[in-house]
Amino acid sequence: MANSAAFFDLDRTLLQGASGPIISQAMRDQGVLGSKPVPGEKLLFGLFNLIGETLPSMALTRQGARAAKGWSQEAVQRAGEQAAPLLAEAVEPFAREIIAEHRAEGRKIVLATTTPYDVVKPFADLMGFDGALATHYRVADDGTYDGTIDGEFVWNRGKARCVKEWARANLVELADSYAYTDSIFDIPMLHSVGNPTAVNPDPRMLGYATLRGWPILWFNAPPGVPKPVGIEPQQMMSAIARPEFLPWVDIDVTGASKVPTEGGTILAMNHRSYLDPLVMGFAAGQIGRPARFLAKKEVTDAPIAGQVTKALGAIRVDREGGGEAPMEEAARALRAGELIAVFPQGTIPRGPEFFDPVLKGRYGAVRLAIETGAQIVPVGIWGTERAWPRNRKLPYLLNLANPPTVSITIGEPYEPASGDLDEAIAELMGKIVELLPPEAKHHVTPTESQLAATYPPE
Repeated sequence: MANSAAFFDLDRTLLQGASGPIISQAMRDQGVLGSKPVPGEKLLFGLFNLIGETLPSMALTRQGARAAKGWSQEAVQRAGEQAAPLLAEAVEPFAREIIAEHRAEGRKIVLATTTPYDVVKPFADLMGFDGALATHYRVADDGTYDGTIDGEFVWNRGKARCVKEWARANLVELADSYAYTDSIFDIPMLHSVGNPTAVNPDPRMLGYATLRGWPILWFNAPPGVPKPVGIEPQQMMSAIARPEFLPWVDIDVTGASKVPTEGGTILAMNHRSYLDPLVMGFAAGQIGRPARFLAKKEVTDAPIAGQVTKALGAIRVDREGGGEAPMEEAARALRAGELIAVFPQGTIPRGPEFFDPVLKGRYGAVRLAIETGAQIVPVGIWGTERAWPRNRKLPYLLNLANPPTVSITIGEPYEPASGDLDEAIAELMGKIVELLPPEAKHHVTPTESQLAATYPPE
């Protein structure tokens, strides 16, 4: 592979918003700035977080060198050292995953930001970056800034020139390189590489990247999940996931507070009906976290439903030859702190197996837990088959007078007791059975009509 690199902007790209609040506080702590915030500072940062860079804001930023005249370079560098771990902690979860992937593929990682070099170099070093392209303030003989910029103002075409110069000096092939940024003003940098990506794009960048066919990502959400106004579709749906919108079924969720509020977590539940993903989406709304479902390709590849499920963060699973891609994508999401929802049975059981009190599952969920260290939360689903049996193309939408009760019982989080996959999946399925009602735990002899209801419609 040719020598290549990945260039990352800082504000609203690696970070969800501006680095300014963290850096300003460090500057105050080191005596560079006054002890009180500048009037209007919070408003300016909030405006930047909302709409990104503007010509007036960047004109003000360009004047930063003049405002820094007389500041001690050493004190600013100390502020950078103080700010570095806080900035590193604020790096978006999927940014970390993409950085790790580029490193694994042998690419150099480079920070490209307008922020002053002395402030961000400690952050770049802490992150293990191979380079930091940032604005240099010229230093006088007495160790203070003289009020001018030394070299490029690293913004717009100036940033692109810095990228090209660094690439030449480091024998990097830009045609094989990547760049990530949110700002329309970084278009020159994006055009300088072979693989441009818009991240958390401002409105103009969103339109431009869409027209160019460039990838669009949000580093605090899985690839393919849009957040054009800072809220992803599943969060919007969760906000309106109320019982009155599902009058033909009575959903009872217990134990939602048991699901960890953060960190990679796996929801693992039994499968009884086509309705299960919908009611689990309802449960996710009560949990308060978006859940990424592993979904069969028949769903994700459908013309309209497929686009919807992908926007909701579904992970495509091809059981007939999808390879390791779904597991790798799910593992990446878990490492990024996401909530993954898995049906270990893989599909709804048919015939006598549907009534078997001993549930059988595939290894996926426990394998993910063992490989990533994520906790598993078992979930027992019961009653969805009465609202939408498998032998019907549609649920009983008109059953408003006496809607069936669907129970979703969420158990305690746990880590697999054994690294052996057979033992681990048996443990998981046993925990799911424990959450089901008593009638699920005994052998029954189904009637012909009950058996027929477990097969897809012809």
